[in-house]
Amino acid sequence: MSTSTLPRHRSLVTFALITATALTVTSCGAGESTGKEPGGRAGAVQNAALPTQDVVSGLEEVPAASALLPEAVRERGSLTLALSVGGNPPGSSYLKDGKTLAGQDVDFAHAVAEVLGIELQREVASFEAILPALGSGKYDIGTGNFGVTDERRKTIDFVTYVNDGQGFATRADSTLAKVTDLVQLCGRKVATGAGTTFEATLQDGKQLCEDAGKEPYEVQTYGDQSAIWSALQQGRAEVVMSTINGLRYAVAQQKGFKFLNEYHRLDVGFAFKKGTPLAPAFRAAVNELIENGAYDRILAKWGTTGSALKSSEISPPEAKR
Repeated sequence: MSTSTLPRHRSLVTFALITATALTVTSCGAGESTGKEPGGRAGAVQNAALPTQDVVSGLEEVPAASALLPEAVRERGSLTLALSVGGNPPGSSYLKDGKTLAGQDVDFAHAVAEVLGIELQREVASFEAILPALGSGKYDIGTGNFGVTDERRKTIDFVTYVNDGQGFATRADSTLAKVTDLVQLCGRKVATGAGTTFEATLQDGKQLCEDAGKEPYEVQTYGDQSAIWSALQQGRAEVVMSTINGLRYAVAQQKGFKFLNEYHRLDVGFAFKKGTPLAPAFRAAVNELIENGAYDRILAKWGTTGSALKSSEISPPEAKR
């Protein structure tokens, strides 16, 4: 793991990006990023050129928001935040130097910290480890494009900041055109991230194939996005299920793949231990970003304006859209 502290009011470049020790997120048969350029071997998307402009410069503490923090946090002036790295942009990824992080979550975390007048002591962790670690108190906050589901809300509190969700992609030569029902996947091999809502959705839907009298689909889970795309390119998987924004970015950066469709929209939020006193302050901070225009600048930077929320909420019911 790597740790970095994010002081407030840094210079242009360091404010927009975090420097951390390079780490490959692995679990459940994860592969290592190849570092190839777009059009080369699958997995190149993580090292493709990423936007690095500072879009949150000039933000200042907003007393009405910071006053909502617990007194102990205000006195300490810092919180620990676990960050999942290794997803497709706009999710958090390393730049080509292998140590500098950039991503939509990175920018939102920076911006919220500025509004609340605190420092974030950031630690890189694997996606599937973050939510359980919040419950144990190891981290105060988690980011990793965590979708808000009714199942997760039983043990985790969320403060929403974008709307993303679940989608599908496949090879450009596939006859598959759209996935509106999981029965369409019966008999196929589907690759997805370990410990994600995608894995849960696929596992929950396996019974549909049996009910339809068809061969069940095979769920392949990986802890690293490059391994997922390699499996698809090499024919070990036929379909990928992942984030809508991440899939669209990935197929635009890599030849030989196509985005199929959106399957299920989900709100995405900062994750906290259930019953956290931090949620009201973070909601106020996100809503301040929406109000002052920084929110729109972050989304425009990452090409995700279609994921905008009108306002932040605390643990809303799972979206049915």
